[in-house]
Amino acid sequence: MNRPAGNPKQRPTMRQVALAAGVSPMTVSYVYSQPERVSAEAAAKVRAAALELGYPGPHPAARSLRRGRAGSLGVVLGERLSYAFDDPQAARFLAGVSDVCAAEGVGLTLVPITGAPSDAQRVAQAAVDGFVVWTTSDDDPVLDAVTDTGLPAVVHAGPHGRGMPVIGIDDRAAAAAIGQVAFAGARRPLVLGFPLDRSRTRHLLTGDEPVGMKFPVTRHRWEGFRDAWTHAGHPAADLRLAVCPVNHITEGETFASELLEGTDPPDAIAAMSDELALGALRAAARAGLRVPDDLAVTGWDDSDTAAPAGLTTLAQSLRDQGAHCARAALGRPTRAAARHEWHVVARTTTRRPNTTGVTDGAA
Repeated sequence: MNRPAGNPKQRPTMRQVALAAGVSPMTVSYVYSQPERVSAEAAAKVRAAALELGYPGPHPAARSLRRGRAGSLGVVLGERLSYAFDDPQAARFLAGVSDVCAAEGVGLTLVPITGAPSDAQRVAQAAVDGFVVWTTSDDDPVLDAVTDTGLPAVVHAGPHGRGMPVIGIDDRAAAAAIGQVAFAGARRPLVLGFPLDRSRTRHLLTGDEPVGMKFPVTRHRWEGFRDAWTHAGHPAADLRLAVCPVNHITEGETFASELLEGTDPPDAIAAMSDELALGALRAAARAGLRVPDDLAVTGWDDSDTAAPAGLTTLAQSLRDQGAHCARAALGRPTRAAARHEWHVVARTTTRRPNTTGVTDGAA
């Protein structure tokens, strides 16, 4: 058995031990935590692999979980730390998590992700009882870091895989529903969207362009909006996607203004968040456009600012989803379905506020 190449000071992971021993990471965890559940042969393989790799055993956070001493739930944010306080939707989600933490008498530990190699170490060193991972990209290495801890973990809105349950809504079905409302009577529709991947680069794409989307939320919502447009008999190439680097009202206003002042201005904008939609409404006002006659606009999340703006939007309860994620990560019983409900709220920013057949969505 050979020690894997790499930094000799880097601490071997449970996953590497499992691979070397030819067993699952859970078996490695049981060898250290519940040895009676593992055969003598499997235990011997694990301990031999651990010795060869220099693996000292599960990290302190995992040991503290078994002793019930951590007393905290970790929330892994794929954003700067201030995002938790600046973004209304993240704040709603975290409020739901904190509701459960308060009820269970445990603390809340925010684990921000910077994209640096230190992210995995930050996760490994977090003294928590489990993890809730805020929606991230398919290729985010922090997902493997969370799995390697051996602690209970759940992902909000995706991606799927790595054995962690995913809690959220059916983004594609929801986008198709509100897309029907957003694009009613439109000839030059536009989707104002989230980043494609962790590079967070600005793009302007059309619906017939093949493009890799690493963020599942972006991918599924774009697919749903495209479904709404093409199922109405329109060519995919006529639907554009304006990819915003960040989810912020200023970014939505800036990008929408550029397009509204261009040679082919949109007459309908379906935004992937209320923040981007409110930015589009600002841009429309600055351009002297009438909403919804000249420009229809829809948002997503039904934030506190949506109703005063008359914004047609997609409503979901991120607070309920946060609470569900927290209960799942802490191993508490819940009767909630993994896919939560949503509904379209039609207000005054769309041309024909008709929600027939699109008022509710659930798995």
